[in-house]
Amino acid sequence: MNVTYVATNWDRLTPKLEEAIVDTLYMVVSTLIIAGIIGLGLGVLLYTTRSRGILSNKGMYSLLNVVVNLIRPIPFIILLAALGPVTRGVVGTTIGTNAAMFVMIVAASFGIARIVEQNLVSIDPGVIEAARAMGASPWQIIRTVIIPEALGPLVLGYTFAFIAVVDMSAMAGYVGGGGLGNFAITYGYQAFDWNVTWVATAVIIVIVQVAQLFGNWLSKKIMRR
Repeated sequence: MNVTYVATNWDRLTPKLEEAIVDTLYMVVSTLIIAGIIGLGLGVLLYTTRSRGILSNKGMYSLLNVVVNLIRPIPFIILLAALGPVTRGVVGTTIGTNAAMFVMIVAASFGIARIVEQNLVSIDPGVIEAARAMGASPWQIIRTVIIPEALGPLVLGYTFAFIAVVDMSAMAGYVGGGGLGNFAITYGYQAFDWNVTWVATAVIIVIVQVAQLFGNWLSKKIMRR
């Protein structure tokens, strides 16, 4: 059996690769900003409403905890399908970049919420009690004590979330979400061109490594203050 090898046409594919990189960065950065804000709010609520928290509320904590535990473990590719009707209602379609981003934001928000909570739990309770004894309001404690005390670890947590969102953006290629995942599937896997798949994988690795190095550097800089 003779196998014909066709060289990759990089003159045609390079512009598409560049567009895929831009699409991936757009999806990842936009998702991380929106989900980062939502996740931070949910995480702070989880921490402050737990038993002995500054906003202790057993009902609120139990509800948030159950919702996070229900959604966070769902594999992203399954969540894409499960949220199809919701995605269609919000975005107007279940395919494309915006549809993929909507599900990415949902998945990332609850993942970040748990990361934030876990990092806040490590704060010395004595610091918070001291602020309460000085008459600080819950909002003042959150803004001037809780967040600053956990800022270094939170940066590492968000770095981990960034990497997870990059992974989601690659899987979003299965629903035509654009980006490197779609590029690898369309021009690599489906075209039986492994060079394209390897290049797309290498670019993702570079993006992840740069994000990890930056996150590590920023976290160390914050914790040295």
